[in-house]
Amino acid sequence: MTLNVGGPLILVGAGKMGGALLTGWLDRGLNHDTIFILDPAPSGEIEALAKEKNIHLSAGIDALPGSPAVMVLAVKPQVMDEVLPPLKSLVGDGGVVLSIAAGQTLASMERHLGGNTAIVRSMPNTPAAIGRGITVACANSHVSAEQKDHCDALLRAAGLVAWTNDEAALDPVTAVSGSGPAYVFLLAECLEEAGVEAGLDRELARQLACETVSGAGELLRQSEQSAEQLRKNVTSPGGTTAAALEILMGDDGLQKLMTRAVKAATKRSRELSS
Repeated sequence: MTLNVGGPLILVGAGKMGGALLTGWLDRGLNHDTIFILDPAPSGEIEALAKEKNIHLSAGIDALPGSPAVMVLAVKPQVMDEVLPPLKSLVGDGGVVLSIAAGQTLASMERHLGGNTAIVRSMPNTPAAIGRGITVACANSHVSAEQKDHCDALLRAAGLVAWTNDEAALDPVTAVSGSGPAYVFLLAECLEEAGVEAGLDRELARQLACETVSGAGELLRQSEQSAEQLRKNVTSPGGTTAAALEILMGDDGLQKLMTRAVKAATKRSRELSS
């Protein structure tokens, strides 16, 4: 089914996440004539894509259409207060603003764009770059069912989408899935280093760690069994896996460390949102 949001779409910021979304939209058939990119310093890759697909690329708002169907905010959170005020003049009654900027609350965006603006706040993660992300989204009371469907379709270009009515849930969401890829990458780093310490060549240890982490993740995704059951399936009583898990599942093991880590990230997310 061809992606259609019912009018012009303005993408504000075409960095890694914005660029990944743009590629996904084009792959799903979104009409390039309806796409407008606002980015004062686009990458060479985005410039080439815009030229190839004949997409409108602008460094300022003067060339952008008023009252777009959707305006997607894909800029860094720390520049949102600077970016948002000039955009208020473009937001029309029938459009919706979709933000993927971490830490920017619905209320903070409403202050800049107007209290009656339809706004969806979302939290994607970096696997969106390969279409394997997961995004959690929350809409304010001004978002219509049709606008929510349009935002859902746009976000699905990057992977799975879940919706919540509780905006406060986006802080632990940020801590679990938003920051979560970094935890997995750290696991691969640590597994590689442990392999080297155990006597493996660095290159082999890196390959083993990378393929083990990615392969196990894919098995978990495709399996109907829980992570707990899959872990038990690998663990023979008295075997090598059991010996390792005795350490990882000990009183000071991985679960307590992960719980502390997610709590710290959730706390920081709340601080950034306030």
